[in-house]
Amino acid sequence: MTADSGTHTGREGTHPPVSPRSPELVLCAVDEPLATAWTTAAKAMTTGASPRAGGFATRTPQRGVAGRVRVHRGSVLDVVAQAVVSPANSYGWMRGGIDAVYARAFPGVEQHVRSAVLAFHGGELPIGEAVIVATGEAEPAWLISAPTMREPGELLPPDTVHPYLAARAVFLKWRDGELDHGPVRESVETIAMPGLGTGIGGVDPATCARQVAAAWDDVFGNRHPR
Repeated sequence: MTADSGTHTGREGTHPPVSPRSPELVLCAVDEPLATAWTTAAKAMTTGASPRAGGFATRTPQRGVAGRVRVHRGSVLDVVAQAVVSPANSYGWMRGGIDAVYARAFPGVEQHVRSAVLAFHGGELPIGEAVIVATGEAEPAWLISAPTMREPGELLPPDTVHPYLAARAVFLKWRDGELDHGPVRESVETIAMPGLGTGIGGVDPATCARQVAAAWDDVFGNRHPR
């Protein structure tokens, strides 16, 4: 598959107005610290709490957000979803952590990601951007690559905001992105997301969870009319 046949970054700047609905987000964890952090975040995301660095501050729930987030204790590949999230590096190498799991499960997907990164971003996908590529499987049919680190194996600092930037890129890709046959949101209803930077990157699970919740709130909270 080439970068022109199902491997797209989406055209965020040219989309028509869309519904405020959000995808179903499944937060996946194979270890208890991340599962606990995801559970706290999911509760905030579905009840209208606003995530901030020190915790969650209560606010009025936003229509279109509640009821669309759940936690799965187990592998991201066990979830029935149309898309999975790859917390990759900026060059699209998929040799460690969950990315290596994806590369084994979906032969050729690493090359699809690298082709997309080269075609649409000159070989380096900036943190805060995402590409969506076909997995070659019926389900999940799509993989959304959103880097949490520039270099493979990079240890992230305690004050990193990369999980927020990666999660926001994923949610914007769902909301605004385009595939050959139409909007991403018409092909993807459920997104399965592992920890972002919590493995090789060393990000604290609670930090990751708060930042993912903040990104969800910023994209789907309906506080900023489009």
